[in-house]
Amino acid sequence: MEEKLKSVIERAVPGVDVSGITRDTKLVEELGFDSLALMMMAMGIEDTFGYRFEEFVRFETVGEVLDYLKERI
Repeated sequence: MEEKLKSVIERAVPGVDVSGITRDTKLVEELGFDSLALMMMAMGIEDTFGYRFEEFVRFETVGEVLDYLKERI
């Protein structure tokens, strides 16, 4: 799941180095996510994991995204 998420992140923010990503990596502060990148990540999650978001979810870290997905898929 983590590798799939890294791939989604890489597509949402082209050029980002995903090799050093940990659960504590902050999406905005460390990876440079903006509102468009967050939307692209959500769309990538839907395509990659087959999960559909029903409402807006504010993720701060990569670990929060992983925990959210593990609870729902």
